[in-house]
Amino acid sequence: MLGEGIVKGLAETARNFLGSFVDEERLTTVEYPEERLPQAEAARNFPFLIYDGDDAEKGLRCVACQICEKECPPRCIHIEKSKDKKPDYVGKQQFYPAVFDIDVSVCMSCQICVEVCPFEAIRMDTQFELSTDDRFGGLLWTKAELAKTNEYYHSIHPTEAGETDARLDEEKAKVAAKAKPAEAEMQAKA
Repeated sequence: MLGEGIVKGLAETARNFLGSFVDEERLTTVEYPEERLPQAEAARNFPFLIYDGDDAEKGLRCVACQICEKECPPRCIHIEKSKDKKPDYVGKQQFYPAVFDIDVSVCMSCQICVEVCPFEAIRMDTQFELSTDDRFGGLLWTKAELAKTNEYYHSIHPTEAGETDARLDEEKAKVAAKAKPAEAEMQAKA
């Protein structure tokens, strides 16, 4: 029969329309912004930097290796490495980013920066209400605007954050295990 698919589609549409008055589970409309659908854990929008502790400057996991800057397809990440070093999250002396900017007007949310980061320092945010009236300055996010706590990361991606923290704790334990014999050896020589 000619047009059988159209008739089936219209019947399904009518069934959903009339069924939504009877069963609220079939209602697909959400009265945004008063009501919001829960975000999927795998949702992603724009990158952010993770820091541990209370101070974003001291606890930032990024060590300015610039791998994300080099691998970014649209070249929206700009990093300037510091001249001095500070202790990282494991306790080793590392460089840190003096400047870390992302131009979100160019960012295509591909998540390549997240995948190539060896320090678990950059992740994707789920926040999507980011409109601004400033075409130029409001779309260039600085290190201060990008830095968010590890607790925030746990709130938006709990499974992924738990796995990341387990890996980082394992690394810290390995570094501490290597440091104890070396420290004992230095004390024995003294």
